[in-house]
This record gives sequence, C-alpha cells and structure tokens, in this order.
Amino acid sequence: MKVWIDQDLCTGDGLCEEIAPAVFTLLDDGLAYVKDGADIKSSPGGQEGMAQVPSDLEDATVEASEECPGECIFIERD
Repeated sequence: MKVWIDQDLCTGDGLCEEIAPAVFTLLDDGLAYVKDGADIKSSPGGQEGMAQVPSDLEDATVEASEECPGECIFIERD
C-alpha cells in the first residue's frame, strides 16, 4: 500500500498524525505530510510525495484516511 496527501485539501486538523504518527506528520506550515521512514515527503508534497506504508501500519493509515475531515489522504493499493 502507498499513501500520499493532497496539501491543497488538508485542513491541518492533525487527526492523521494522531492516529498514525509513524506515517503522517504536520509541519510548520500547518499541513500534513507523509513520512517514509525518517524521510518526510514535503518537497514536493502531493502525489509526488507518495510513500510506501509498512504492512503493520496499513490499518491505522486507512483509519486516518477515513477520519480525515479534509478528505486529503489518498491510498493506492499494490
């Protein structure tokens, strides 16, 4: 599974980071970005910032996507 965030839709609520902190983080601009291990996919963000989700974090990633008020988290299944 891969995931990316459309920062244009992000409301900065931080629910994704709360639900799956190993996958998502909020930066100083108040928007959420995807983490790929220690790397934060912020340059560029959006679809170019897609990251592989470890299998043990897939359920939390899906939950974060479902709970996101901005509907900005996009999941692509392998």
